[in-house]
Amino acid sequence: MLSQNINLNGKTVLVTGAAGFIGANLVTELLRSTEKITVIGVDNLNDYYDVSIKKYRLEEIGALASEKKGSEWIFVEGNIADKPLIESLFRKYGFDVVVNLAAQAGVRYSITNPDVYIESNIIGFYNILEACRHNPVEHLVYASSSSVYGSNTKIPYSTDDKVDNPVSLYAASKKSNELMAHAYSKIYNVPSTGLRFFTVYGPAGRPDMAYFGFTDKLIRGEKIQIFNFGNCKRDFTFVDDIVEGIKRVMQCAPEKKNGEDGLPIPPYRVYNIGNNSPENLLDFVDILQQELVRAGVLPENYDFEAHKELVPMQAGDVPVTYADTSALERDFGFKPSTPLREGLRKFAEWYKDFYLREGL
Repeated sequence: MLSQNINLNGKTVLVTGAAGFIGANLVTELLRSTEKITVIGVDNLNDYYDVSIKKYRLEEIGALASEKKGSEWIFVEGNIADKPLIESLFRKYGFDVVVNLAAQAGVRYSITNPDVYIESNIIGFYNILEACRHNPVEHLVYASSSSVYGSNTKIPYSTDDKVDNPVSLYAASKKSNELMAHAYSKIYNVPSTGLRFFTVYGPAGRPDMAYFGFTDKLIRGEKIQIFNFGNCKRDFTFVDDIVEGIKRVMQCAPEKKNGEDGLPIPPYRVYNIGNNSPENLLDFVDILQQELVRAGVLPENYDFEAHKELVPMQAGDVPVTYADTSALERDFGFKPSTPLREGLRKFAEWYKDFYLREGL
């Protein structure tokens, strides 16, 4: 196992995408589990999905931060593609650790709206790298994605595999992030770690994700479309497991050292964070419907079979995602392990509470 070389207590941390699903959960965990930490959150609160959920997450963070004495939470509404803004934040706060989770998400959306992916995922990340170059940080951790594995047929996916066959612009942008981070690690000695997330789910998640969209449609009495005629497997990873993985990685920056030629060896790593146990999409839907009934989101006599439609695969999708997490286990003694039913139960309970609270 790697030894920790960063103590987060007393540090100043930048979390981009702080109102996002993973970002908000990470900020919450940092405030809850560390002492005298200063967390600066940046998010542009775009309307790619329901902004009320992003505001709800920020309210939850604010409530926690108000009770955590000695720590500080500062939220900045802004876009990481705004270079002057990013430069000013780095100069003002002198970040110790940066976690870049801001990105335009969604595989299918990238097919029809490529511009926003270039702006956020390429230009935005470039701005973060440049800021880390000119304002040295102890560690840059950034979100990559299981999408980089594209049309690879070998499973489980290993970080040692070639990832040269993206099937969406979103995937290409995430692979570009890894290449850019490697270049900055090599040329400017920026310690960086990329994390390839696998299908993250949980309470207050993204409404564009299948489990959330299915729930919305079932409530409205609409049919849910199950792609590839149900022959899909996904490595569903509960958000708490993702956050625990990020927090452990944050505390273990790749060491700066020179090779035999006297030149820096890039302080650079990439890991998968997935559940290492892919679930069939039909089984996933079956467990989801049981938990929605249990939580009282749907009535016990709901006719699920009448609301299912098996359809072909959509462009940009892949039939299987399956993470090899052996490197994560080796270096951090950790692997995601939340059972699917437990995670979907928490989502169903949150969904009921949130939409009742909103009066929807």
